[in-house]
Amino acid sequence: MTGAAAVRTVAVVVAYNRRDLLIEVLDALAVQTTPVAAIVVVDNASTDDTAELVRTRYPGADLISVARNTGGAGGFAIGAARAVVRQDADLVWLMDDDTVPTPTALEALVGSVGDDRGVTIAGSRVVWTDGQDHPMNTPRVKPFVGARERAAASARQAVPVRSSSFVSMLVRADALREHGLPIADYFIWNDDFEFSTRILRRSRGFFVPGSVVVHKTVKLGATDVDPGARFYYEVRNKIWLLRLASGLSPAEKVLYSGSTVRRWARTFIASGNRPLLLSGLRSGLRDGFRTQPRANRDALAGLGEATDDVIACEAGVA
Repeated sequence: MTGAAAVRTVAVVVAYNRRDLLIEVLDALAVQTTPVAAIVVVDNASTDDTAELVRTRYPGADLISVARNTGGAGGFAIGAARAVVRQDADLVWLMDDDTVPTPTALEALVGSVGDDRGVTIAGSRVVWTDGQDHPMNTPRVKPFVGARERAAASARQAVPVRSSSFVSMLVRADALREHGLPIADYFIWNDDFEFSTRILRRSRGFFVPGSVVVHKTVKLGATDVDPGARFYYEVRNKIWLLRLASGLSPAEKVLYSGSTVRRWARTFIASGNRPLLLSGLRSGLRDGFRTQPRANRDALAGLGEATDDVIACEAGVA
């Protein structure tokens, strides 16, 4: 690849029971000013007509229908592997089925990354339906950035970051081969943080404000809004990340431990069902300390070609 024009970008959309929003996403991908080379749709065992919709309305999409819901983490692992192994991607553009990219979203991402292979991840500015920045997807700016790195990012209309969100994340295929896929057992929550910090510990990442996507969540809110029973995943996965993840330095783990406790406290204060959150906290702490995520080849076993793609993509990962 000598420049943006030579790059083969494959979009990956993970879908679960939101067929009407999925139509908006796929229609938006079709009108990008920098075209995608292919679109991979992972239907995560939807119970609506998502799979049939894609087959009939978007026959050119590469549809993967899996037999069980693998969560966002599993879906992105499956889709990214497909993009690398079967679609020969240079760049993989990851997004949920409620993420609607504006027409120039990909153009801005690819333009910022350009031919600088040291930049492995680029993320979009995420807004809600009213146009204001979505607090759920605020990028973590990279701390202690040197003047040289900051200037290089600024020249590409970007900001250096330490992590990025699956709500529009562009990833180099080489980084996926070298560092591995998202960890499927995370299922939901903290999967993109673990994945992006793992890659960006030894490379550079960008936040690209000129690339805009609309995250069509039901409500506008940050990650500390009351999650109900899903709080279990937040707790278990955060403990896994702080105990086991290779993407954070020891100092960063101390820093994020403190911010995690503060976020959990805000969640409890705002909750209308604290006993439910307390139950999730207890079980999440128990499983976070007593267990660890399985290798993707085991967590995603029995899914046919999807399993084969994951194994092939991660074959060279240490």
